[in-house]
Amino acid sequence: VLYDGECPICVKEIEVLRFVQKNRTGKVEFVDISVPEYDGGRYRGVSYEVAMKEMTVIDENDEVHRGVPAFAVMYKAVGLGWLARLISLPLIRPLMDRAYDVFARNRLRWTGREECTTGQCDKRD
Repeated sequence: VLYDGECPICVKEIEVLRFVQKNRTGKVEFVDISVPEYDGGRYRGVSYEVAMKEMTVIDENDEVHRGVPAFAVMYKAVGLGWLARLISLPLIRPLMDRAYDVFARNRLRWTGREECTTGQCDKRD
């Protein structure tokens, strides 16, 4: 799971998912893309800039998932298969896609990072 460690909302969700999976074998790896040592080459070529645009998850088959499908893969992997199925239902999925699109476009402003208006913040040093 590639996530923005500078996004307070994203960090809270990752904390919850880490807690949920704590007793599971085969743990999900959570990778903070905001650290200077993040290297997209190690993660299927997913650059910092690409990962900043929307949630990105690389599954056990090395397939890249983005947006709402990434959440479904992530939830299933940590043991929340019921939630993955719920957000993937035909009546729910379009609503999730729209809601996530609004969040992804506005999350930097909503989390006090207005200077990132292009969606391409500099990584912290």
